[in-house]
Amino acid sequence: MPLRVGLLTAAHLHVGGYAHACKNHPEVELIGMWDDNVERGSGFATPNNIPFWESFDELMANVDAVVITSENMRHAELAVKAAELGKHILCEKPLAATEEHGQQILDAVEAAGVKLMTAFPCRFSPAFQQLKTRVANGEIGAIQAICATNRGRCPFSWFVEKDLSGGGAMIDHVVHVTDLLRDLLGEEPISVQAQIGNNVYGQDWEDTAMITMVFGSGIFATLDSSWSRPMSYHTWGDVTMNVVGEKGVIELDMFGQSIQRYAFGDVTHVSHGFGTDLDAAMVAEFVSAVLEDRPASVSGFDGMQAARVAIAGYKSVETGQPVSLV
Repeated sequence: MPLRVGLLTAAHLHVGGYAHACKNHPEVELIGMWDDNVERGSGFATPNNIPFWESFDELMANVDAVVITSENMRHAELAVKAAELGKHILCEKPLAATEEHGQQILDAVEAAGVKLMTAFPCRFSPAFQQLKTRVANGEIGAIQAICATNRGRCPFSWFVEKDLSGGGAMIDHVVHVTDLLRDLLGEEPISVQAQIGNNVYGQDWEDTAMITMVFGSGIFATLDSSWSRPMSYHTWGDVTMNVVGEKGVIELDMFGQSIQRYAFGDVTHVSHGFGTDLDAAMVAEFVSAVLEDRPASVSGFDGMQAARVAIAGYKSVETGQPVSLV
């Protein structure tokens, strides 16, 4: 029997990739999408040949699992409802934008005994996996420091409405690389210091965010998680890591495999990426975890630990001081 999956809202930009991955997975039946914003939901579902359900309860009665791609501040509401109905959950990042919401999700999932996976597709990057292998093999010796980026274009829409997003660039982009750092180093950050600004758009939400994490072993990492790229820029993000070790340096450019297309007489610049479909790899892991009745390789705990770094970053901005995570 295939895993019956439902999509919960078309709010997030990544919903297209996840829907495509579900539709093309041989062990998934994409039952449909629900969105309380009917125009938005049906506007996505109909052209993508996905059934649109106006009733949340009816969709939930017909699925085994859900993919939550709502606004950040609605993750807790939808995840708790899904867990209480016994549905397995793949939730878009950040898992939660507040500690309270995160605990609500984790408690509900534990009580229901369902699977929870955080949507961190970068974990499945072959480039990142090769980086991990080389570090583990001691090619550059003990890591001393890491300089990382996850810059991109501002997505606007609800992403800049803080009551729906929980913040700006920092809550949106910090979590991806934080998760990679935790996985690479095998340890947790113990303190966070952050600075934010509105240097690009001058609004009341941050479009510029710099964060420094210190890990228990003494390794420190800096992360530029800004929406600092113009709208004509070729990519939504540029996950990079410069890993400095005792004996050398390894540089990662996760989305470097691409062809750049420029047109005469047109300002349009399009980046055509090639290589592994990270969304498909992530969805495949979620499906396997559910069907094999095992924990997903990227857990809800992982999602919340990454979110805690961004949440602590906002506290650091308020106080002007580093914030302890222990």
